[in-house]
Amino acid sequence: RWLWMPRVGFRGLFQMKFLRHVTVLAGVGVGGGSLVYANTLPIPKDSFFSSSSWRHLADWKRELAPYYPIARGMLGAVQNPTFTPVDRIMKEVAGEIGKPFEKTHVSVYFGESGKTVPDPYFGGEGPDRTGCLLCGGCMLGCPHGAKNSLDYNYLYFARKRGLTLLANTEVTAVRPLADGGYVVEALEGDSALLRQQRAFTAGKVIFAGGVLGSVELLLRMKRDPAGLPKLSDRLGSRVRTNSESLIGVLGLRRDHDLSKGIAIGSIIQTDEHSHLEPVRYPEGSNFYRMMMAPHVAGVSSGARLARMLATIARHPVRVARSLLTPDINKYGTILLYMRSTEGTLRFRLGRLRKALASSLEAGEAPTASIPEATDLAHRVAARIDGMPFSLATETLLNIPTTAHILGGCCMGESAEEGVIDHQHRVFGYDGLYVIDGSAISANPGVNPSLTITALAERAMSRIPTVDGAERGPMITSKLG
Repeated sequence: RWLWMPRVGFRGLFQMKFLRHVTVLAGVGVGGGSLVYANTLPIPKDSFFSSSSWRHLADWKRELAPYYPIARGMLGAVQNPTFTPVDRIMKEVAGEIGKPFEKTHVSVYFGESGKTVPDPYFGGEGPDRTGCLLCGGCMLGCPHGAKNSLDYNYLYFARKRGLTLLANTEVTAVRPLADGGYVVEALEGDSALLRQQRAFTAGKVIFAGGVLGSVELLLRMKRDPAGLPKLSDRLGSRVRTNSESLIGVLGLRRDHDLSKGIAIGSIIQTDEHSHLEPVRYPEGSNFYRMMMAPHVAGVSSGARLARMLATIARHPVRVARSLLTPDINKYGTILLYMRSTEGTLRFRLGRLRKALASSLEAGEAPTASIPEATDLAHRVAARIDGMPFSLATETLLNIPTTAHILGGCCMGESAEEGVIDHQHRVFGYDGLYVIDGSAISANPGVNPSLTITALAERAMSRIPTVDGAERGPMITSKLG
């Protein structure tokens, strides 16, 4: 019910994409990544706005300043009012290393726990909301109506104003029409054998399927002579992983419950370019256990394998007890380490399978072995009598995991430099836009959802409104 693998009948909200250089975690469904993201809404450091990859296009800090409050208002951002045992551990670690500890700003309605109330955000125009139960289920789609995912704000108002939203529908092609505009071809239905072909025409088309959706579709259209062959040759380039490391710390102590709270409640600013956040799933969510191996450092696969085997040989009982713990979320936590390095990948279509494939492009290659992240994981482990674990793809193959894949349709001054201009218009095709995470043209080094939303607000403010169209509510939030 949670995993997205339609070929074998799994139609959940969450997908894992295994590529040569990175494992990508992403959301699927009406609301996209907002259904499974961790609600966290930070603003990047100044280095993001002044990155050489896009600073020549605009003064991005000034450009986005008016749109961050709008994005925060629409997403219902508020500082986390809770302080859980995991937050206490993070605060202790922050004090130990002499770094700032902060509560996160999150898109969650807290209110009175479990109580459903009329819309508290949009003057009564929005849907009812229910106060957060602190169950830890944010990344399972929040079954209680406390998470401000897109189906509770942007999509809700779009449908209220006449949008027809087609679930279980996959866009397979976008082709220009001879007289202007485009035809959008799609397959509708939840059965691979019984899906129906649909076609729609539009004067303007916005690609908003994220890196895994927009980039792959556009790559297919560039390859198709009847599709969009004039797309920039930069399509698929400058893909960023947010330079992340995900480390699970499985504890042996049984005197606390670490599963209660929101997905990410606090953050440590480890330096100007990196951050650490504790991530939680609810009690009973033990999916990752079957994919874990002891976390070890090392550059080569041989060195990591040797260290992993040595760890198991030295601590066989601890390793077994950690992996066999009744509940890895109740007695452990996941650490998300992010940094704003400038290494990039290139995505392309494979020659045989014609699926997404990755290659190194520039700068530092993504790595699962980040010494600072390993050190922080051991500091947390010491406080819960635990051991660090990672996905086996990280431990054995040094392939990092990211929940925030970005880029691939980056901005430029021309088609020689980028896929879109600084107003998200696709070079070579009037009326096509890319407005999603694939348009992010620098590494934010923090959870990117707020920045993606702010960029989307800016982009849409530059697209003329159709005569007679009703504008949605303009909600702002102070950047406290």
